[in-house]
Amino acid sequence: MGTHEYQQDPRNENVWISINGELFRRKDAKISVFDAGFLLGDGVWEAFRLHDDVLVFITEHLDRLYHGASVISLEIPYEREKILAEIQKVIKANDMHDQVHIRLIITRGLKPTPYQAPWVISSAPTLVIIPEYKKANIERSIKGITLVTVDVIRGPQNVQDPRINSLSKHNCIAACIDAAEKGGEEGLMLDPNGNVSTCNSTHFFMVKNGEVWTSKGEYCLDGITRQNIINLCHDNDIPCFEKNFTTADVDEADEAFVTGTFAGLTPVIEYDSKPLSGGVRGPMVERLQKLYLELIRSECDV
Repeated sequence: MGTHEYQQDPRNENVWISINGELFRRKDAKISVFDAGFLLGDGVWEAFRLHDDVLVFITEHLDRLYHGASVISLEIPYEREKILAEIQKVIKANDMHDQVHIRLIITRGLKPTPYQAPWVISSAPTLVIIPEYKKANIERSIKGITLVTVDVIRGPQNVQDPRINSLSKHNCIAACIDAAEKGGEEGLMLDPNGNVSTCNSTHFFMVKNGEVWTSKGEYCLDGITRQNIINLCHDNDIPCFEKNFTTADVDEADEAFVTGTFAGLTPVIEYDSKPLSGGVRGPMVERLQKLYLELIRSECDV
């Protein structure tokens, strides 16, 4: 599972899940086959972490949720306080406190018939909150992952906007399949101009001569962990650039890593079947991992 590898927890078999404010045990949590999310992948989602009773970076996640909904003309009929209250209700029902991963999904709602037009709808939007006990495999943060360049690219905004968390994930799924077929645990995706964009489920950074590089962000999700790493670099006098670069630059990188909400920073120790950073976690990655953990602790006031 690469960056999303986690420790199995038997408590997840019976967690409470919220559907439109009503709680259901995991095995009983269901939505209609006429839901626009099921029929069309029509909706948006967010995933965030609960650490020491704190929903880390929740403001940024809700900002992204509402922005993504506005991009697809989905009006969320709930104020932020209502959504936060529903999240807290689920957390309390499960007596959760730490190492929890929460997926929040909002679909356009029920459709009277299978049809793509977004105005053909017969209910309010569907709100689902799925909490799980999920602790990342700590070994991945040290031993890293293998990365391969995939043929599936990130398209422009007028095809399917790659900057939002849409439920329509086929582009990333196709890249994930391509990566697996090529023997990689994550796929490095290019943009329409042939520059490095992002990965199929994480954001990509490379290190060269003490500088940290990442894409300009025009063809990738507006990553919250990604932006936190950029900010940490600037705050700690680490040269960091959002720029265009190619796979030829990655071939010559000193180090590389990927970022995401679940696992934070994960080193890349192999790229296109060749060792990267000598096949081990590099010093810049280790430094940024420590800075990011300090940031999380400061968010939790630990």
